[in-house]
Amino acid sequence: MTAKAPTGRVSRRRVRTRANLLDAAFAVFAAKGFGRVSIEEVCESAGYSRGAFYSNFDSLDELFFALYGQRADLIAEQVTTALAADGPGLDVPAAVERVTEVLLLDRDWLLVKTDFLVHAARDPAVARTLLEHRARLRRAIADRLARARGHTALPAVLGDADEAAHAVVAAYDGVTTQLLLDRDVAGARVWLGQLLTALLTDGSTRH
Repeated sequence: MTAKAPTGRVSRRRVRTRANLLDAAFAVFAAKGFGRVSIEEVCESAGYSRGAFYSNFDSLDELFFALYGQRADLIAEQVTTALAADGPGLDVPAAVERVTEVLLLDRDWLLVKTDFLVHAARDPAVARTLLEHRARLRRAIADRLARARGHTALPAVLGDADEAAHAVVAAYDGVTTQLLLDRDVAGARVWLGQLLTALLTDGSTRH
């Protein structure tokens, strides 16, 4: 017997349930730490049963990757939009300015992501999946740098566009680690701008 396709109302309800579980999990992870939260606590915070959880996610790891995917997509969109404004070339200092103005620097998310990074470091399978998710942002940056390569000179020490993208993401990681400790978002944006300008140019801010 063939199962019936879900109705529009059921589909919308499931989408809403999933979104509510993600929102509740994010709040609980940020407050308590990823490794200290149970499925039951996420369900209680969202107001759903374990059945509702398991109809959407197999595990807390899978739920985290759904959260990570949301934010990776957002950051990739922010970066690519900021880098796309110059046409085929790339005015690096101006692009860096735009990126640092809009880039997501949310301390609660950084807390959750850092907790999960430690968890992934102890589990090779989870680490592989996390590396794949991280690569999405790097690819978005590398694609834009590669398109600008014939019009915009990048420091030779960075090698190709992929290596340059690795350096950009490493700078972002360093700035966000500092942000966890000093809670200075404005300072983090300034520092990120300085690091990216130094990486991608001769260090000057001339346009």
